[in-house]
Amino acid sequence: MLCPEIFPNEAERLKALSEYGLDSEHLLNSLDPVVRIAARMFGVPIAAVNMIGDDHVFFAASHGVQKVDMRRDVSFCAHAINQQSVMCVPDARADVRFHDNPLVIGNPHIRFYAGVPLRSPDGLALGVLCILDEKLHPDFAKEDCERLLELAKMASDRLELRRIDISSQRTRPAFDVYAGGSQIPVIWFDGTLQIVEWNSAAAATYGYPSEDKNRLSFDRLLAESERARFSAIITQAIATNSLENIELPSRSVGQRKDGSLFQFGFALFGWIDTGGMKFEVVLKDLSQQKLAEDELRRQANQDALTGLANRARFYRCVEESIVEGQALAVLVIDLDAFKDTNDTLGHTFGDAILKEVAKRLQESVRSFDLAARMGGDEFAVLLRDVGDPQFALSQASALIDAIGRPIDIEGQQLRVAASCGLALAPAQAQEPLELVGNADLALFKAKSLGRGRIALFSPELRANALTRRRNGLELHRAVDQGEFLLFYQPQVNLRTGAITGAEALIRWHHPERGLLAPAAFLSSLEGGTLAATVGSWALDQACAQASYWRRKGATDFRIGVNLFGAQFRVGDLAGEVIALLQRHGLPPAALELEITENIVLDNDSIVLEVVDRLRKLGVGVAFDDFGTGYASLSLLKTYPLTRIKIDQSFVRGILESRRDASVIRAILDMARGFELETIAEGIEAEDVKNYLKRERCDEGQGYLFGAAMPAHEFEALLGLDVAVEPQRSQG
Repeated sequence: MLCPEIFPNEAERLKALSEYGLDSEHLLNSLDPVVRIAARMFGVPIAAVNMIGDDHVFFAASHGVQKVDMRRDVSFCAHAINQQSVMCVPDARADVRFHDNPLVIGNPHIRFYAGVPLRSPDGLALGVLCILDEKLHPDFAKEDCERLLELAKMASDRLELRRIDISSQRTRPAFDVYAGGSQIPVIWFDGTLQIVEWNSAAAATYGYPSEDKNRLSFDRLLAESERARFSAIITQAIATNSLENIELPSRSVGQRKDGSLFQFGFALFGWIDTGGMKFEVVLKDLSQQKLAEDELRRQANQDALTGLANRARFYRCVEESIVEGQALAVLVIDLDAFKDTNDTLGHTFGDAILKEVAKRLQESVRSFDLAARMGGDEFAVLLRDVGDPQFALSQASALIDAIGRPIDIEGQQLRVAASCGLALAPAQAQEPLELVGNADLALFKAKSLGRGRIALFSPELRANALTRRRNGLELHRAVDQGEFLLFYQPQVNLRTGAITGAEALIRWHHPERGLLAPAAFLSSLEGGTLAATVGSWALDQACAQASYWRRKGATDFRIGVNLFGAQFRVGDLAGEVIALLQRHGLPPAALELEITENIVLDNDSIVLEVVDRLRKLGVGVAFDDFGTGYASLSLLKTYPLTRIKIDQSFVRGILESRRDASVIRAILDMARGFELETIAEGIEAEDVKNYLKRERCDEGQGYLFGAAMPAHEFEALLGLDVAVEPQRSQG
């Protein structure tokens, strides 16, 4: 067993921990929902917020924990606080740090552990939000780490509120120092309303000698009509140990010693002291100390830039609404392409946009709803008493329309679009994190449909997310194990019938599911982190194969390679292509890069710069699936293309549909006007080929000429008597 490391600034860390007023006898009830959610979310029997003391650890909150060894030397969490992010122990018995740990070989028999450090505002490690089980959890993945980190943010927010409360209590000075010489009347009394301190100003206000405080209760200083209401306030405060969420009057009626009545404005404060709650009445404006405390509370609940509720307050309000049994809807709103706006116009403009969006959200929601900024360009709205999906959708639509109105900033008129995902409780979730997570999944769906769209959560979205997660894990393995390979589909000159080239198409040789076509995995690949890696591999492999075939006799052979949008955003794509051409001895004209409208729209300025650079070197650029997008025509004027690929959805219907035939003729005429080559996809019949030939389409591709096939079959089609060069590993 390896003992955990001790921080070099351990004394400073322990001092920071002491500011939270926590120990084994003083737990933090507001953390209980967090550990319960963690246990349910990850399907584990035990979850805890574990604070790391000097030589022992103690729980600030726990779920499912029995009596265990609390020595720091054996604590998993004492190791976790040394990490910057999630510490995951997949199998404690196989981990050199823990295999012989008393918590592993004895109660609670830990096999699986994951924990996130919880830090003070100064970054000092205080404790850990952890989950553990006596069973293995092989399915615990990166997405689970992110969910645990989100829960840790909730825990940190609640710890910070605790620190603020304790600071308020501990920094209260002695009464004589605090208010003894003040000209403002100040009175302290206990839970029985017995006055314990007052200053000369207070005594004079009521007409009593200062020493009479020992025989007076505070209700004697109130008019008889006010006493019952005030006593009820104090009783409620004592029951909850807090004045929060209690409606306090700003004015009251006092009664002097001589029986005369007078109006006064007052502020009431409370704190925990030895023996119970103590209270303070200030018979004038709030003290500077209280103003400072209010400011700290504001910072803990409010977004500094926009003034909306922050993430922590939003989650708390969602949780409170669910606990109260309310029907509610959560909307998660994300500004489309905001990063481009920020990068182009600068952060000053970006901040102004965020503040205006926040203002419009606040003005658009009902008075009892809540708008929040979750961070960055993401906002959220809590709609209370909403169980009807159609009403929620109409509210979401109104918010998106409000955001989309023109924004005037320093004389410039701007427009921003936003996408929205929404989910309902209790119909679709019973926990705040699950509900917001469902709305996030709906947002993902909305953004996949285009800009300014709205989507309602449905169970299949979570199933799709799980599929993406599983595919993501398998895709990493596929890259590491070299499971991807390229197939080649012939491209034919319609006039001569000669093979002019091929489109390289990716396939996945899955060890369990066999050979998979792109439809089975491409969306997961494009939406994950591996798209650029796999795209680079495919580009390298295709160039190597084309160069090999050209050396073996196919001297005019051209290879077409599809690009991922991620390849434009990561690294130097133009430089990578140039290096590949040089490495494989392939002329630039022998390579044709295929791009789609979506790639262009998502990365417009970046794509144009890369395409222009490559085109000037002689590399061909084909516009794939032409005619299916609304921006296809405008892109012909902007981008230096060499070829249009006519989408198969038009090609297959040209003999039966006059509209499809008209579209084909229009595209061919337009291409000739722009001096572009054309190739029709999806040709499956001889009469379709002949029609396109008569319409002077240059090339064709489809099952009539051959399906996508492995390299050795394709070279037989080329008539080359060669051995296929081995495919290179994706790793």
